[in-house]
Amino acid sequence: MSQPLAATASEHFRPVALEYASRLINHGPTVLISSAHGAHRNIMAAAWSMPVEFTPPRIAVVIDKSTWTRELIKQSGSFGIIVPGAARMDLTYAVGSASGRDEDKFARHQIAARTGPVLGMPVLEQGCAAWLECRWLPQGQTEDAYDTLFGEVVSAAADVRIFENGHWNFTEGNADLHTLHHLGAGKFVVAGNQVQARQD
Repeated sequence: MSQPLAATASEHFRPVALEYASRLINHGPTVLISSAHGAHRNIMAAAWSMPVEFTPPRIAVVIDKSTWTRELIKQSGSFGIIVPGAARMDLTYAVGSASGRDEDKFARHQIAARTGPVLGMPVLEQGCAAWLECRWLPQGQTEDAYDTLFGEVVSAAADVRIFENGHWNFTEGNADLHTLHHLGAGKFVVAGNQVQARQD
């Protein structure tokens, strides 16, 4: 198996305090799920993820039980969540359209990944807004019935050009990092047009 490209740390990524980690996916972006066990690793797209608890930060993500990703998560007990920016739309669609059981998607798409600091999950920074490393929290009945996995966030980081001090900041200057929202059939909406509510 060919090895994926190793990425160096981005100069723009900074750790995110876990108290703010749920905000990285609270607005419903399409995410990439990374998994690894032994010599195997995989990456796939997921349109359904959400925070379910703030302290400790816990998330839910829907991953079909027949996927290679589910197998790797159950073997390793952990997974990564990456929030791709608009610049990574084509890659997001590509890795969500093929199984990693049959090919090394990191090698095929020349994905440069770093190793997460706590669980060792593959994380992407180039063209991405944020990432989270999650420890899998087994919930047998829910997983079997609804294909939903739960994880506790143990580390997170974000690009300070779009997420800083616990808040998103969508501007014209960081449009390549605006998050993606999948509509189906390869069509996405890109987040933007941020507005500020008045405080009376």
